[in-house]
Amino acid sequence: MSESFELLDVDKVTVGAVGEPGQRLFLLQARAGAQVVTLKIEKLQVAALATHLGTMLQELPRPGHLPEDLELEDPAEPEWVIASLGASYDAALDRLLLVMEEAVPEGEAAAEARFSLTREQVAALAVHGTRLVESGRPPCPLCGYPLDQRGHACPRTNGHRPPAL
Repeated sequence: MSESFELLDVDKVTVGAVGEPGQRLFLLQARAGAQVVTLKIEKLQVAALATHLGTMLQELPRPGHLPEDLELEDPAEPEWVIASLGASYDAALDRLLLVMEEAVPEGEAAAEARFSLTREQVAALAVHGTRLVESGRPPCPLCGYPLDQRGHACPRTNGHRPPAL
């Protein structure tokens, strides 16, 4: 089993991508003090997370000044791959809790990561995540997977009539 992480006072949280479009590795990263935790996340997970966090924030008091330093820090090597993500709000602490679970084969114990975030950190993460996803290849209008200039075997058409860019 991989190492679990609990960062209750996060100084920085961000998402980023390493590599060329079509070959990018997406990462979710948080820092608390000297501890930096980097986890692998899928592009579609970044998009879903950004949308969900934006929706959650609409029901909360407006955040203050958003953090601007959203670049990945070294080491940018993922500890493990995220299988599932969840978020909840603790009104007493005015913090959002982001919970991730490791992708593991069935029957194995999964590691977890918990990051306690301010509304400002969450708002910046949602905006930055949306921009990151939109900066890549456009999505297929049928299946949502990224379109590729070399062709796209869309699962919604069983590989026939590939959508064009």
